[in-house]
Amino acid sequence: MRTISIEKAAEPSVSERQTELVERKGTGHPDTICDSVMEASCIRLCREYIERTGRILHHNLDKGLLIAGRTLAKPGGGSVLEPMRLVSGDRAAMSWKGIDIPVDEIVETAAKKWIARNLRFVDPEKHIVFQHEIKPGSAELSDAFSRPVIGANDTSVGVGYAPLSETESTVLETERYMNSPACKSIFPETGEDIKIMGFRNGNRLDLTIAIAFIDRFITDVDGYFSRKLALKEHLERYLLNRTSSFEKVSLRINALDDPRRGEGGMYLTVLGTSAEGADGGEVGRGNRVNGLIAFGRPSSLEAAAGKNPVSHVGKIYNVLARETAARIHREVPGVKEVTVFFCSRIGTPVDQPLLASARITPDSGKRFGPMQKEASAIIESELNDMRVFLDRLALGCFPVC
Repeated sequence: MRTISIEKAAEPSVSERQTELVERKGTGHPDTICDSVMEASCIRLCREYIERTGRILHHNLDKGLLIAGRTLAKPGGGSVLEPMRLVSGDRAAMSWKGIDIPVDEIVETAAKKWIARNLRFVDPEKHIVFQHEIKPGSAELSDAFSRPVIGANDTSVGVGYAPLSETESTVLETERYMNSPACKSIFPETGEDIKIMGFRNGNRLDLTIAIAFIDRFITDVDGYFSRKLALKEHLERYLLNRTSSFEKVSLRINALDDPRRGEGGMYLTVLGTSAEGADGGEVGRGNRVNGLIAFGRPSSLEAAAGKNPVSHVGKIYNVLARETAARIHREVPGVKEVTVFFCSRIGTPVDQPLLASARITPDSGKRFGPMQKEASAIIESELNDMRVFLDRLALGCFPVC
């Protein structure tokens, strides 16, 4: 018997509160690079384990560190003085019944493919040094993967909610648009390192955007500020067409800029990411599994990216909670907002959480009783289908950053 609790939320929904703060670290942000690379490596390693041994072996690749390099950026094109360094860790099975698995090689290949695919001006063969610190797992955790039923590797809590507020969806979609091929074709001088902070006060939304400009496309100071203004006006039109409930949307791009300081007053990079010379990154310091850092929402501090998808509840339960919350909001009439929690107990099968709970904000005038029954049934259904969910998670079907 599972312990499932469904309760009515005591606080108003996020959209009904006076203020809201939401952050998104984009594709080329150092923290997002770390999350994305280690998750890509995890997915690739899972496939290699299955191909070589018929099963997913013990691994956790959730310890990644990106150490900034050194560059000299200048209008017309600068130079890379020292490459970035990507340190990958933590633990992974490197053999099984006499079969050797080249973990370091698999991880590095996956990392290079992701970088080449997502960072237009970063050459993984020239601009990054790869340092592998992946060691074999502990005997107890490794042995858990040979048992008939693999239990949770930790006692932890995952959380997810639905739906996204309009502030959240605006922040998320704006960054995705800015890093889309459509936007890059208009503004090729913009890099992938984008960070957006959304501040809603009542029905007014303010976006503060940091975006790395690529120096080879900028000829002088006037050219930089001219293109930045063009980008601002373009985004204002984009936001005007996609937002509906905000009375006003204002935005500011690269707020540290100062035209009086000449080249020193511009946000220029050589490769399109601050990791090239200014800022390092680390797994778990960026977006949660829904792609956002929402400061008014419950959240887990678990770093989901890179964790194994078979027993690591820091990954499994955060993604499952997000998907379950979305299903409850989609299928249960009258649910205005819902937050789902899953708590594990180490060693217990992941489909038998210590607690599964949902906190529901109903639409005005809607009866809560039927919502309780339907939400509980959905949670039971999702846990009963855990094997299918884990298989899809191992294939990379769900984003985690």
